[in-house]
Amino acid sequence: MERITLSSNTVVSAAADLADEAGFEAVTLSAVARRLGVRAPSLYSHVRDLEALRDGVAALALGELSRRVAAAIAGRAGHDALDGFATAHREFARDAPGRWQSLQRRAGDAVVRSDAARQIVTLNQAVLRGYPVPEDQHVHAVRLLGATINGYLALERIGGFDHSSPSSEVSWRKTVQALDTLLTTWPRENP
Repeated sequence: MERITLSSNTVVSAAADLADEAGFEAVTLSAVARRLGVRAPSLYSHVRDLEALRDGVAALALGELSRRVAAAIAGRAGHDALDGFATAHREFARDAPGRWQSLQRRAGDAVVRSDAARQIVTLNQAVLRGYPVPEDQHVHAVRLLGATINGYLALERIGGFDHSSPSSEVSWRKTVQALDTLLTTWPRENP
């Protein structure tokens, strides 16, 4: 086996790949070390501990997600931007399930302060510019979008919609349309 040159990026990337293959909960220092053909203590030069490793996967995932979202909303506004935004999340959750799972946990400070997190915030704001949501209400709209999209994807992932008709695709379209309607008619007053 060829010796791998370890770096923080190499370790985090291996952890992200492991998460996609075996689930995010499978990401441990020993499992990543085995994957890289090294002993677990070798990783401590590159990641502080398990939480730092998992935060690294989350930051990597945010970066990848932000690039997908940016491409999906480029040149679009209103419903088209919202649809691109939501679809980019859905496709990312399907294509990179472990990475997506890494985003479904409380993020550490390093993730929250990362360039990828700032980019996601900027992309959320770009989508909201196409709607009459007052700027002082954006935080509420972003939380609504995140809760709805992530909740839907979590239920879809565990097969929560598999036992009834119509298909989850039909409900997904209805959900995005309902979000569009809600954002278009956002209440003006702050309760």
